[in-house]
Amino acid sequence: MHKKELRIKYKALRAALAEEEREEKSLAIANQLLRLNIWDKTYYHLFLSIQEHKEIDTEFILQILAGKDKEIVIAKSDFETRKMTHFLLTDNTKIKKNDYNIPEPVNGIEVPVAMIEVVFIPLLAFDKKGHRVGYGKGFYDQFLAECKPDTIKIGLSFFEAENQIEDVFEADVLLDYCITPTKIYTFN
Repeated sequence: MHKKELRIKYKALRAALAEEEREEKSLAIANQLLRLNIWDKTYYHLFLSIQEHKEIDTEFILQILAGKDKEIVIAKSDFETRKMTHFLLTDNTKIKKNDYNIPEPVNGIEVPVAMIEVVFIPLLAFDKKGHRVGYGKGFYDQFLAECKPDTIKIGLSFFEAENQIEDVFEADVLLDYCITPTKIYTFN
C-alpha cells in the first residue's frame, strides 16, 4: 500500500479503539519496551500524546523513564519551518497544547540533538523493513536525519507491520525497532 492509503486505514483503525483498549495497548507497549537492551543510555526523546488522535498514551513510558532516572526530552514544533526544538522535561516544565492539540513545552532547557540517544517515534503504520508512515508533515523525517547515526529509533504502534510500504523515499530514516502490544520488531 501507499502512504496515503495507509494513513487513511490506520487513522480509522485507531479511531475505532475504545478508550479502555487504547490504555491497555499503551501499557502493553510500555511493558514490551522493558525487554529492549536500551536502558544504559541517558537522554530519551519522547513524544507527548495527542489524545484527540487516539495516539499511544506515552504516560506509561514517561513513568518508566522517570523511574529509571533518565533525562526525558520533549519537543516543540515550528509549523513554518517543520523543525522541532528539544527541551528537557523537568518538574518546572510548563506544558501547553498548540493549535494542533500537540502538548508542548512552553519553554525550558534546550537539548542539542547530538545529545539524544534514544527516540520514541509516533507513527500510523510501519512495514517489515522498518519504514514508517507518520502524519506526513515531515517533522520526524527532518529530526531523525539530524540525529547521530547510532541514535536508537523506536516506533510505537498499536498495530502489526504491513508487508511493504510501496512509496518509500531513499532519504527515509529506518527504524531500529517497532514495538506493538504483542511484538518487538527489530530492523537493521
